[in-house]
Amino acid sequence: MTKIISSPNCGNSPKMEFLKQFNIAFVEGNVAFLTENVTDDIVWNMIGDKKLEGIKAFTEELEKMQSVKASELILNQILSHGKEGAVNGVMTMENGKQYAFSDFYIFQSAKGEKLKEITSYCIKL
Repeated sequence: MTKIISSPNCGNSPKMEFLKQFNIAFVEGNVAFLTENVTDDIVWNMIGDKKLEGIKAFTEELEKMQSVKASELILNQILSHGKEGAVNGVMTMENGKQYAFSDFYIFQSAKGEKLKEITSYCIKL
């Protein structure tokens, strides 16, 4: 089980709570939750690595990542405004490696039903 440490108080912001749950699903390898909450034309730009387009490429990448498990997720900030959101924090993997990350999200609409774009920055510490 991944230890989750979340500093931000999401209060009554449904989008901020959604982004928290999305990041938890990511580190727990919950591919079903992740794919249900993105659009079919999702774009995931992993800066310095690759850019994935479409639900098929997104799902395949998530399935590849399932073999790498996180032991801890620290969420330092969760922000949302209009159709945009951002999360930053640190993941500690079961092998002890740590990664600082910042993810920037664009929602399908201001209501925030699904994500249509993700830009990820990840740095090994």
